[in-house]
Amino acid sequence: MSSWQGKTRGTPLGYRIFIFLIKNFGISVAYFLLYFVGFYFVFFGNKKSQKYFFGKILGQNRLHSFLSRFKNNYRFGQVLIDKVAAFSGQGSLFTFNFDGEEHLRNLSDGGFLIGAHMGNWEIAGELLKRLETPVNIVMVQNEHAGIKELLQQVESQKTMKIIWLSDDMSHVLAIKQAIERKELVVIHGDRFMEESPFISKNFLSKEAKFPYGPFYLAARFNKPVCFTFAFKETNTHYHFYSTPGKQYPAVKNVSQRAEIAEMILGDYLVELEKMTLKYPHQWFNFYDFWEDEKQLH
Repeated sequence: MSSWQGKTRGTPLGYRIFIFLIKNFGISVAYFLLYFVGFYFVFFGNKKSQKYFFGKILGQNRLHSFLSRFKNNYRFGQVLIDKVAAFSGQGSLFTFNFDGEEHLRNLSDGGFLIGAHMGNWEIAGELLKRLETPVNIVMVQNEHAGIKELLQQVESQKTMKIIWLSDDMSHVLAIKQAIERKELVVIHGDRFMEESPFISKNFLSKEAKFPYGPFYLAARFNKPVCFTFAFKETNTHYHFYSTPGKQYPAVKNVSQRAEIAEMILGDYLVELEKMTLKYPHQWFNFYDFWEDEKQLH
């Protein structure tokens, strides 16, 4: 059974190559190399999860699925390159459409932005700077140490503060403090790790497990919730989406907290499904996401 381990797809060597190309030859040369990388991963990458998504979930035939897997790999590589470019101070290379900026500006007392491992959230940090409201992104600490070190080396300025998820639950206090400062907290709601609490829901007609934590936190702190996504549309253009902030009922007891968490998840899945169908090649969950997918091993 293949489950998510909290690590980004890719290796430190791959990041080094792209950092070198971006610094010395520009982003277009790095993109060109992706044509070869994209086909490599079609044949030698995690083919099963991609085949399942494009074939079983989206119902594509074999040829269509093959081409989609290449596009998926190519887009993923572009997103990684764009992330490095943004971290190294080249965020001005990109332009944006922003659907729903007013919804984020309305969160004057702070709130939660729940996103997904689709598109490119890091590049959205360039755009969120103009909100002039501090943004905190909650992240898993399991990232490959070599990749973290490389990104820190090229990072020119921090556009978002990072709250690391920890076993001692200190991240809950950090989130509480950010909310009390009327800041925004970004957390992804589409991946859970084994042995962590989850909520099982139907998504794109198949049963899947979603993490309880993001929705529990949003319910616990009772701040408005926006569902937010950032997708790459051309080589240099991104489209950012945000739903209006929704204020859910205040939690009165522990059992109600679980009920409201499920309510938030239900609304999130409506938006996640819409965006997945609109940008299928930017679905980057390269592991056994759906329950019956795990039974194929």
